[in-house]
Order: sequence, then structure tokens, then C-alpha cells
Amino acid sequence: MAHLTSSRLMLASLIALGALVLASIVALAVGSTSVPLSDVVDTFMGDGRGVSDIIVRQIRLPRVALAALVGGSLAAAGVIFQALLRNPLADPYVLGISGGGGLGAVLAVSVGGSISVGTEVLVPIWAFVGSLGAIALVYTIARSSGSVNMHTMLLAGVVTNAICSALIMGLTLTLSFEKFQTVLFWLMGHLSSRLSWGSFLHLGAYVGVGLVMLGAVARDLNLMSLGDRQAAHLGTNVERTKAIAFIGASLITGAAVSAAGLVGFVGLMVPHGVRLLVGPDHRILLPISVVVGAAFLILTDATARWVIAPTELPVGVITALIGGPSFIWMLRQRDRGGA
Repeated sequence: MAHLTSSRLMLASLIALGALVLASIVALAVGSTSVPLSDVVDTFMGDGRGVSDIIVRQIRLPRVALAALVGGSLAAAGVIFQALLRNPLADPYVLGISGGGGLGAVLAVSVGGSISVGTEVLVPIWAFVGSLGAIALVYTIARSSGSVNMHTMLLAGVVTNAICSALIMGLTLTLSFEKFQTVLFWLMGHLSSRLSWGSFLHLGAYVGVGLVMLGAVARDLNLMSLGDRQAAHLGTNVERTKAIAFIGASLITGAAVSAAGLVGFVGLMVPHGVRLLVGPDHRILLPISVVVGAAFLILTDATARWVIAPTELPVGVITALIGGPSFIWMLRQRDRGGA
């Protein structure tokens, strides 16, 4: 892998930001009703009018913003879990963290809340608790022999996800038919919640706190890639770093799950691709993965709205169709590398 120079860093940053802008423009223009690019530009120049202005401002722009927030959050969580486990196959979905967050959110709904953070600000807290509980369970199982076994952790994640899914299905039986339909669609991953900008800011606050926590330990994560003992010799408080990273990653995962349901594989694919572009330095890998993750989910959601318009696919279906083969490819590459 080539050394990360300032010119390569600048190029990577420009590519990531360019992809985000391009994906946003495409997402604002496409859907069951196409909006000409000139009308999209006019909207942001203050010259928008008529139906196109309403579609862009009131329907698609909030959705693009939510996709960016969720995609960036899941990508950041993937970076952190891969760093902590030193395993590029780790992500919130595979490890069962998303399932735990989903269980927490559905619990909130079952006791009278709403599946949308637009009307129930506490849902992200329930989802966060579920995410933290899932990662605690997975970590405890993997550490049962005294040290964390990476293969055991992945298997524990699969089992935890299965348990959470079973509990979610059981809880849905207690819901009304209307809420059951909403929850079922949400479990497949979707971005169709009509959030007010105030609710979006509430959600952004959870994500912002989590990202600040993760950014604060990015340098220590670089040292921990050498091994816990070596990192400790270099002055890193290993257990404190792990605690901050686990909590921060669980917080942003819980917030993302509460808003968009179980959107899988974003945290697996995006960090892996960005790492090939900029290298393993988490001070760079983390922020660029956030931007690329945002662009990826914006574009994926646009595809979900467009591919069988006017019917809309859950965005989780598209990410799974892309992520499943990607996971198999990464697993085969890892096995060949270890052969």
C-alpha cells in the first residue's frame, strides 16, 4: 500500500466530497417523479417554484439528509468495530449490534412509543441501550476464555442477531395491525420516515456526540492496531479507549437503527473500500468513511426509490443485495491471504 501523502489525502477528500455532492444531486432529481436538474439547481438558488420546488424541498431533501446521517453513522461504526476487533469483516449488522438496536426500538414501540424519531425522541435511547447490550453480550461470549477470540466474536454476533430477531418477531405480535406493518417495513431498512428538521437535529445530536467520542480515540486506535500490549507500552489506556469506542459506536448505531431500521452491510463495505484508498490511519479513515458512507446510502436510497417506481423498495434490500456478495468476496480474499 502506498504511503499516504498530503496530495493523496487531498485527492481522497475531494473524491469523497465530490461523490457526496453528486449522489445528493442524483437523489434529489430521481424518483417516481423525475425533477430536471435545472429545477434542482433553481431550488437551491432561491428561484424554485411550483411542484418541483415542493418535491425537492419538502420530500426529497429531508430524506437525503437522513440518508447521509444514517450512512455516515453506520460507516463510522464499521470503522470502529473493525479496528477494535482487528477484523475487516466486522460491522454493526454482522456483529448483532444493529439487531440489538432494533430490539430496543421495537421495545419502545411496544410500550407506546413510535417507530419514528419524529414523534418520539426517546426511541434512539432505547435503540442505544439495545445496541450496547448486544455488544456487551457478544464481547462477553468472545472473552469467555480470558482473551477475545475474533472468530468466536463473529459467531456470537450471528447468534445474537438471531436471538434479537426472534424477540423482535415475538414483540410484533403484541402490536396493532397498522404498527405491525410499519415495523415490518422498518425491519427491512427504510428511509421513508417524514422527519421534521427539529427531529433531524435531535437525531443528529446523538450522532454528533458519538462521532466526537470516536474522533477523540482515533490516534489510540492506530496504536492498538499493533496489539493491546504494545499500545499500552506506548502510553495508551487500552481499556479506556475500548470503552469510549464501544460506547460511541453503539450510540451512533442505535441512533441510525432507530431512524432507518436494520440497514445492513454499510459498515462492512464502506470502511473496506475507503481503507484501500487512504490506508489504515484512523484519523483519516474515520472522517472519509463518514462522507463516503453518506454518499453510498444516499445513492442506494435513490436506487430503491427509482428501480420499480412508483413502488418503493426498502433500502435495506438494496444494501443486502450489494453487501452479501461483497461479504463473500472479502471472506474469500481473507482466506487466501491467510493461506
